[in-house]
Amino acid sequence: MSFSTKVKTELQSLKHNICCNKAELSALLHINGSIEKNSEGISLVFQSTNNAVVRRFMSLTKDLYKIEVTLLQKQINKLRKHDLFVVKISRRVDYLISDLSLINKDSVFFQDVDENLISNECCKKAYLRGAFLASGSINSPETSAYHLEIQSFSLSQANVIKAISNEFDLNAKTSQNKRGYITYIKEAEKIADFLRVIGASNSLFDFEDSRIKRDFRNSINRVINCDIANEKKAMDAANKQLEYIEIIEKKSQISNLSKSMQEAIFLRKKYPEASLLELSYASLEHFDEQISKSALNHRFRAIKDLANQILIEEGWK
Repeated sequence: MSFSTKVKTELQSLKHNICCNKAELSALLHINGSIEKNSEGISLVFQSTNNAVVRRFMSLTKDLYKIEVTLLQKQINKLRKHDLFVVKISRRVDYLISDLSLINKDSVFFQDVDENLISNECCKKAYLRGAFLASGSINSPETSAYHLEIQSFSLSQANVIKAISNEFDLNAKTSQNKRGYITYIKEAEKIADFLRVIGASNSLFDFEDSRIKRDFRNSINRVINCDIANEKKAMDAANKQLEYIEIIEKKSQISNLSKSMQEAIFLRKKYPEASLLELSYASLEHFDEQISKSALNHRFRAIKDLANQILIEEGWK
């Protein structure tokens, strides 16, 4: 089961006030509704491939308007895994169109929403809940890309959803795609806020739990990668220092060098893979006092300069 399906299954069982149920049902019809006209009159038609969403739609319709609906099941084509569920409402259609704000002042269906229908904050949340149930999807928090979107068939619909979402500071945006328009949210924190707004508490917990675990694993990996990179850098530096020491040993007596350079050469040859910090701690075991990391770095720089001078004098460089 996808994460989107889990969210919708949770939303399907929630109980709300009558005003909120109207706003939710209005959103369902605004996005997945259509008008069908035949010799018997007009009908309201709702379609979805999600069984839980269809059950939610039928439950809201019966509870609010006490009318029976007709449910049809169609197979879209042989390649689709899910059947298409079609719910038809043939009674009190004119009343439902008016009561659910399904037609605007220009007599265009499924575009605008009457402000009275979503005047309360709880109703705005319900409208977003219905919109997500109708055509929303959300990437699993296990993936690297956080993305929530609601598909609409007109820019007007998408902008309504965007405007309501941003009243809750969700930073929603709109974009056009092949099927129409989408209202989308990209930020993980805002997606979590959206789940909180529509009342998907269990899904919110799962989302946050997965996200925290994933971010923690990524943090651990970054630390490990950083440690590996630092270790490689230290190894490369140590190998270079050993090369410089070898050049000096071939051309001069180590005993003729300063005490500080002799100590650095001794430590590097004894601990060929150690970092400067590790050499600093190791110096306590061999000398009267600890040589700081900074002092060791300075001494190895002097060893490098001496080795380069020898190479220049020998005509190697």
